[in-house]
Amino acid sequence: MIEIRDLSFAYPGSAQVLDRISLTIASGDYVGVVGRNGSGKSTMVRHLNALLVPQSGTVLVEGLDARNAKDRAALRQKVGLVFQNPENQIVGTIVEDDVAFGPENLGLATPDIRRRVDEALARVRMTELKGRSPSTLSGGQKQRLAIASVLAMLPAHLLLDEPLTMLDPQGREEVLEVVGQLHREASITVVWVTHALEELLPCNRVVALERGRVIFDGATEAFLDDAALHKRLELRVPPMVRAVLELRKAKLVDGRPADLGSLLEALGGC
Repeated sequence: MIEIRDLSFAYPGSAQVLDRISLTIASGDYVGVVGRNGSGKSTMVRHLNALLVPQSGTVLVEGLDARNAKDRAALRQKVGLVFQNPENQIVGTIVEDDVAFGPENLGLATPDIRRRVDEALARVRMTELKGRSPSTLSGGQKQRLAIASVLAMLPAHLLLDEPLTMLDPQGREEVLEVVGQLHREASITVVWVTHALEELLPCNRVVALERGRVIFDGATEAFLDDAALHKRLELRVPPMVRAVLELRKAKLVDGRPADLGSLLEALGGC
Protein backbone atom coordinates (compact mmCIF):
# COMPACT_ATOMS: atom_id res chain seq x y z
CA MET A 1 0.00 0.00 0.00
CA ILE A 2 1.11 3.56 -0.77
CA GLU A 3 -0.10 6.32 1.55
CA ILE A 4 0.22 10.05 0.93
CA ARG A 5 -0.74 12.28 3.83
CA ASP A 6 -0.96 16.07 3.53
CA LEU A 7 1.92 16.17 1.04
CA SER A 8 3.12 19.65 0.07
CA PHE A 9 6.11 20.59 -2.04
CA ALA A 10 7.59 23.62 -3.82
CA TYR A 11 10.71 23.83 -5.99
CA PRO A 12 13.19 26.60 -5.08
CA GLY A 13 11.90 29.95 -6.24
CA SER A 14 8.53 28.60 -7.42
CA ALA A 15 4.99 28.61 -6.13
CA GLN A 16 3.55 25.59 -4.32
CA VAL A 17 3.49 22.60 -6.70
CA LEU A 18 1.73 20.17 -4.35
CA ASP A 19 -0.74 21.49 -1.80
CA ARG A 20 -1.74 19.10 1.01
CA ILE A 21 -2.41 16.03 -1.15
CA SER A 22 -3.74 12.94 0.61
CA LEU A 23 -4.24 9.62 -1.22
CA THR A 24 -4.14 5.92 -0.50
CA ILE A 25 -3.22 3.53 -3.34
CA ALA A 26 -4.01 -0.09 -2.54
CA SER A 27 -1.68 -2.86 -3.62
CA GLY A 28 -2.76 -4.15 -7.02
CA ASP A 29 -4.53 -0.93 -8.07
CA TYR A 30 -4.19 0.45 -11.62
CA VAL A 31 -4.43 4.20 -11.13
CA GLY A 32 -4.38 6.86 -13.84
CA VAL A 33 -3.12 10.34 -12.89
CA VAL A 34 -4.18 13.26 -15.10
CA GLY A 35 -4.04 17.06 -15.13
CA ARG A 36 -2.71 20.01 -17.09
CA ASN A 37 1.00 20.69 -17.44
CA GLY A 38 2.21 22.08 -14.14
CA SER A 39 -0.58 20.48 -12.12
CA GLY A 40 1.90 18.46 -10.03
CA LYS A 41 1.50 15.00 -11.59
CA SER A 42 5.19 14.22 -12.11
CA THR A 43 6.18 15.87 -8.84
CA MET A 44 3.72 13.70 -6.93
CA VAL A 45 4.90 10.51 -8.64
CA ARG A 46 8.56 11.31 -7.93
CA HIS A 47 7.69 11.44 -4.23
CA LEU A 48 6.38 7.87 -4.34
CA ASN A 49 9.84 6.37 -4.79
CA ALA A 50 11.64 9.08 -2.79
CA LEU A 51 13.27 10.66 -5.83
CA LEU A 52 11.85 13.77 -4.19
CA VAL A 53 11.49 13.96 -0.40
CA PRO A 54 8.42 15.60 1.20
CA GLN A 55 8.93 19.10 2.50
CA SER A 56 5.70 18.77 4.44
CA GLY A 57 3.52 15.73 4.99
CA THR A 58 4.29 12.03 4.68
CA VAL A 59 4.73 9.38 2.00
CA LEU A 60 4.64 5.77 3.19
CA VAL A 61 5.21 2.68 1.04
CA GLU A 62 4.36 -0.51 2.89
CA GLY A 63 5.22 1.31 6.11
CA LEU A 64 8.55 2.71 4.83
CA ASP A 65 8.78 6.48 5.31
CA ALA A 66 10.23 8.53 2.42
CA ARG A 67 11.39 11.19 4.88
CA ASN A 68 13.50 8.66 6.78
CA ALA A 69 16.89 8.32 5.08
CA LYS A 70 17.27 4.81 6.53
CA ASP A 71 14.08 3.68 4.73
CA ARG A 72 14.77 5.10 1.28
CA ALA A 73 16.91 2.33 -0.20
CA ALA A 74 14.34 -0.33 0.71
CA LEU A 75 11.50 1.93 -0.45
CA ARG A 76 13.09 2.45 -3.88
CA GLN A 77 13.39 -1.30 -4.35
CA LYS A 78 9.64 -1.62 -3.80
CA VAL A 79 8.69 1.23 -6.17
CA GLY A 80 10.03 1.32 -9.74
CA LEU A 81 9.83 4.53 -11.78
CA VAL A 82 9.80 4.65 -15.59
CA PHE A 83 10.31 8.05 -17.21
CA GLN A 84 8.90 9.60 -20.37
CA ASN A 85 12.20 9.30 -22.24
CA PRO A 86 13.62 5.77 -21.86
CA GLU A 87 17.08 6.89 -22.94
CA ASN A 88 17.37 8.75 -19.63
CA GLN A 89 17.37 5.37 -17.87
CA ILE A 90 19.56 3.28 -20.19
CA VAL A 91 23.11 2.81 -18.87
CA GLY A 92 24.31 -0.48 -20.42
CA THR A 93 25.99 -1.00 -23.78
CA ILE A 94 23.91 -4.12 -24.43
CA VAL A 95 20.35 -4.93 -23.35
CA GLU A 96 21.09 -7.62 -20.77
CA ASP A 97 23.83 -5.52 -19.13
CA ASP A 98 21.37 -2.66 -18.72
CA VAL A 99 18.86 -4.93 -16.97
CA ALA A 100 21.62 -6.37 -14.77
CA PHE A 101 22.80 -2.96 -13.58
CA GLY A 102 20.34 -2.60 -10.68
CA PRO A 103 20.72 -6.13 -9.27
CA GLU A 104 24.51 -5.87 -9.54
CA ASN A 105 24.41 -2.73 -7.40
CA LEU A 106 22.49 -4.70 -4.77
CA GLY A 107 25.50 -7.00 -4.50
CA LEU A 108 23.57 -10.11 -5.52
CA ALA A 109 25.30 -13.34 -6.48
CA THR A 110 25.84 -13.91 -10.20
CA PRO A 111 23.24 -16.72 -10.52
CA ASP A 112 20.62 -14.49 -8.84
CA ILE A 113 21.43 -11.61 -11.18
CA ARG A 114 21.20 -13.92 -14.21
CA ARG A 115 17.81 -15.21 -13.08
CA ARG A 116 16.44 -11.71 -12.51
CA VAL A 117 17.67 -10.51 -15.91
CA ASP A 118 16.18 -13.49 -17.73
CA GLU A 119 12.83 -13.18 -15.94
CA ALA A 120 12.59 -9.41 -16.49
CA LEU A 121 13.38 -9.69 -20.21
CA ALA A 122 10.85 -12.50 -20.61
CA ARG A 123 8.15 -10.41 -18.96
CA VAL A 124 8.60 -7.58 -21.46
CA ARG A 125 9.04 -10.00 -24.40
CA MET A 126 12.65 -9.04 -25.15
CA THR A 127 14.59 -12.26 -24.49
CA GLU A 128 15.63 -12.52 -28.12
CA LEU A 129 17.05 -8.97 -27.99
CA LYS A 130 19.26 -9.44 -24.92
CA GLY A 131 22.50 -9.21 -26.92
CA ARG A 132 21.52 -6.09 -28.87
CA SER A 133 22.83 -2.57 -28.35
CA PRO A 134 20.08 -0.32 -26.94
CA SER A 135 20.92 2.21 -29.67
CA THR A 136 19.53 -0.23 -32.27
CA LEU A 137 16.14 -0.62 -30.56
CA SER A 138 12.89 1.03 -31.57
CA GLY A 139 11.23 3.54 -29.24
CA GLY A 140 8.81 0.94 -27.93
CA GLN A 141 11.61 -1.55 -27.37
CA LYS A 142 13.64 1.05 -25.46
CA GLN A 143 10.70 1.77 -23.19
CA ARG A 144 10.19 -1.97 -22.62
CA LEU A 145 13.89 -2.18 -21.77
CA ALA A 146 13.45 0.60 -19.21
CA ILE A 147 10.55 -1.36 -17.70
CA ALA A 148 12.63 -4.57 -17.64
CA SER A 149 15.46 -2.77 -15.83
CA VAL A 150 12.96 -1.67 -13.18
CA LEU A 151 11.39 -5.14 -12.96
CA ALA A 152 14.79 -6.71 -12.26
CA MET A 153 14.65 -4.94 -8.90
CA LEU A 154 11.44 -6.91 -8.11
CA PRO A 155 9.23 -3.90 -7.32
CA ALA A 156 5.71 -4.32 -5.97
CA HIS A 157 4.66 -0.98 -7.45
CA LEU A 158 5.36 0.43 -10.93
CA LEU A 159 5.16 4.17 -11.68
CA LEU A 160 5.10 5.33 -15.32
CA ASP A 161 5.40 9.05 -16.03
CA GLU A 162 3.82 9.66 -19.47
CA PRO A 163 5.64 6.63 -20.93
CA LEU A 164 3.97 6.76 -24.37
CA THR A 165 4.59 10.41 -25.24
CA MET A 166 7.66 9.80 -27.44
CA LEU A 167 6.45 6.57 -29.07
CA ASP A 168 4.83 5.75 -32.39
CA PRO A 169 1.51 3.82 -32.44
CA GLN A 170 3.21 0.42 -32.50
CA GLY A 171 5.47 1.33 -29.59
CA ARG A 172 2.50 2.66 -27.62
CA GLU A 173 0.62 -0.60 -28.12
CA GLU A 174 3.65 -2.67 -27.09
CA VAL A 175 4.08 -0.80 -23.80
CA LEU A 176 0.36 -0.79 -22.97
CA GLU A 177 0.16 -4.55 -23.54
CA VAL A 178 3.24 -5.28 -21.41
CA VAL A 179 2.06 -3.13 -18.50
CA GLY A 180 -1.45 -4.57 -18.66
CA GLN A 181 -0.04 -8.10 -18.56
CA LEU A 182 2.20 -7.26 -15.59
CA HIS A 183 -0.79 -5.89 -13.71
CA ARG A 184 -3.00 -8.89 -14.47
CA GLU A 185 -0.48 -11.70 -14.02
CA ALA A 186 1.94 -10.35 -11.43
CA SER A 187 -0.53 -8.16 -9.48
CA ILE A 188 1.87 -5.23 -9.69
CA THR A 189 0.43 -1.89 -8.63
CA VAL A 190 0.46 0.54 -11.58
CA VAL A 191 0.39 4.33 -11.34
CA TRP A 192 0.15 5.73 -14.89
CA VAL A 193 0.60 9.46 -15.53
CA THR A 194 -0.88 10.70 -18.81
CA HIS A 195 -2.57 13.48 -20.78
CA ALA A 196 -4.37 11.02 -23.05
CA LEU A 197 -7.80 9.82 -21.97
CA GLU A 198 -7.58 6.62 -24.02
CA GLU A 199 -4.65 5.54 -21.84
CA LEU A 200 -6.99 5.55 -18.84
CA LEU A 201 -9.18 2.73 -20.18
CA PRO A 202 -7.22 -0.06 -18.42
CA CYS A 203 -7.31 1.84 -15.09
CA ASN A 204 -9.77 1.01 -12.33
CA ARG A 205 -9.34 4.47 -10.80
CA VAL A 206 -8.42 8.01 -11.86
CA VAL A 207 -6.88 10.82 -9.82
CA ALA A 208 -7.05 14.31 -11.35
CA LEU A 209 -4.82 17.15 -10.16
CA GLU A 210 -5.22 20.88 -10.60
CA ARG A 211 -2.75 23.40 -9.18
CA GLY A 212 -1.31 20.80 -6.86
CA ARG A 213 -4.61 19.63 -5.42
CA VAL A 214 -6.75 16.55 -5.99
CA ILE A 215 -10.01 17.58 -7.67
CA PHE A 216 -11.20 14.09 -8.60
CA ASP A 217 -10.51 10.64 -7.16
CA GLY A 218 -12.83 7.89 -8.29
CA ALA A 219 -13.79 5.20 -10.76
CA THR A 220 -12.49 5.49 -14.32
CA GLU A 221 -15.97 5.33 -15.85
CA ALA A 222 -17.16 8.20 -13.67
CA PHE A 223 -14.21 10.31 -14.77
CA LEU A 224 -14.65 9.50 -18.47
CA ASP A 225 -18.34 10.40 -18.21
CA ASP A 226 -17.63 13.86 -16.74
CA ALA A 227 -17.54 16.22 -19.73
CA ALA A 228 -17.39 19.30 -17.50
CA LEU A 229 -14.27 18.01 -15.80
CA HIS A 230 -12.64 17.22 -19.16
CA LYS A 231 -13.25 20.80 -20.25
CA ARG A 232 -11.92 22.17 -16.97
CA LEU A 233 -8.73 20.16 -17.36
CA GLU A 234 -8.47 20.89 -21.12
CA LEU A 235 -8.56 17.19 -21.97
CA ARG A 236 -9.76 16.00 -25.38
CA VAL A 237 -12.01 12.94 -25.56
CA PRO A 238 -10.82 10.92 -28.60
CA PRO A 239 -13.30 9.10 -30.86
CA MET A 240 -12.44 5.68 -29.44
CA VAL A 241 -13.30 6.75 -25.89
CA ARG A 242 -16.51 8.42 -27.09
CA ALA A 243 -17.52 5.19 -28.84
CA VAL A 244 -16.86 3.13 -25.73
CA LEU A 245 -18.90 5.48 -23.56
CA GLU A 246 -21.80 5.63 -26.00
CA LEU A 247 -21.93 1.86 -26.34
CA ARG A 248 -21.92 1.47 -22.58
CA LYS A 249 -24.73 3.97 -22.19
CA ALA A 250 -26.74 2.26 -24.90
CA LYS A 251 -26.16 -1.17 -23.30
CA LEU A 252 -25.20 -2.65 -26.65
CA VAL A 253 -23.02 -5.46 -25.37
CA ASP A 254 -25.21 -8.57 -25.09
CA GLY A 255 -28.07 -6.27 -24.13
CA ARG A 256 -26.51 -5.58 -20.75
CA PRO A 257 -24.31 -2.89 -19.20
CA ALA A 258 -20.66 -3.78 -19.53
CA ASP A 259 -17.35 -2.58 -18.18
CA LEU A 260 -14.91 -0.68 -20.37
CA GLY A 261 -12.70 -3.71 -20.97
CA SER A 262 -15.61 -5.73 -22.32
CA LEU A 263 -16.66 -2.87 -24.57
CA LEU A 264 -13.17 -2.52 -26.00
CA GLU A 265 -13.20 -6.24 -26.78
CA ALA A 266 -16.58 -5.89 -28.46
CA LEU A 267 -15.25 -2.99 -30.52
CA GLY A 268 -12.39 -5.16 -31.72
CA GLY A 269 -9.76 -3.06 -29.97
CA CYS A 270 -10.47 -0.01 -32.07
